Amino acid sequence: MHPSILVTGGTGQLACALAAHAGVTRVGRPDIDFDRPDTIDTILRVNCPAFVVNAAAWTAVDAAETHVEAAERANHTGPARMAALCRELNITFIHISTDYVFSGDKGAPYVETDPVDPRSVYGRTKAEGEQAVLAANPDSIILRTAWVYSPYNRNFVRTMVEAAAKRPKLRVVSDQIGNPTSADALADVIMQIIACIRDTGWKTDYAGIYHATGAGHASWYELACAAIKAAARHGAPTPAIEPITTADWPTPARRPHDARLDCTRLKQVFDCAPGPWQPEVERVVAELMAHKQP
Repeated sequence: MHPSILVTGGTGQLACALAAHAGVTRVGRPDIDFDRPDTIDTILRVNCPAFVVNAAAWTAVDAAETHVEAAERANHTGPARMAALCRELNITFIHISTDYVFSGDKGAPYVETDPVDPRSVYGRTKAEGEQAVLAANPDSIILRTAWVYSPYNRNFVRTMVEAAAKRPKLRVVSDQIGNPTSADALADVIMQIIACIRDTGWKTDYAGIYHATGAGHASWYELACAAIKAAARHGAPTPAIEPITTADWPTPARRPHDARLDCTRLKQVFDCAPGPWQPEVERVVAELMAHKQP
């Protein structure tokens, strides 16, 4: 029996979250590898799913600055090939993108029609990937998300909780703001979109770009404080947390200063959106603490 929903991204946060839902099969390297484009064709033709969710990407933002071609294959040419094949095979294609396609200089939440203006190799390859996906398959759905965290894999919330257990003081950037997004909440939204398409059949209005992030915004410092306070309620130590500026923590890739996304279109078209980020941080941290090694 062919899987109904095929998710790429293997052991990534979103793939793990989606795998908890019925009818989902996840695949990753080496079975599907954007560095070996023929694997895309093989996986899709063998499995013939009704839906493909492309959660695979080059997400190492700083490393992308020096691994440009690999980032382009993972974020641009690979997804475009997948989108084209989904069109050929009549598979609904949902592609995950990022707030890094924007500069962060708008000073207000971005809507889908705002012009992209990436300031990093990662952001540029993701922006180019969006356009290539839509050119190859105009019926694609693209979900831009941001600041994803979960109990799975490596992410900022987990890093902060683990660091708090080892260090008496942490320094966290406080002048970058965005929308923290739980991988589980994003997975729920994707499943609701799929359920809507199944119920109504495909509508041309469904195609295009959407923003899908947790409700509310925070700085990295505020997100760290929330995670560490949540961990403290489960007996973890509470280190001092010092707010610092981006200039105090230089990185190879430039991060958007204010990458808040407006999710109105997602609510209007599919009547869904991730909920507030704060309760999700509490839940994720509780799960992390419950699985800590004694």
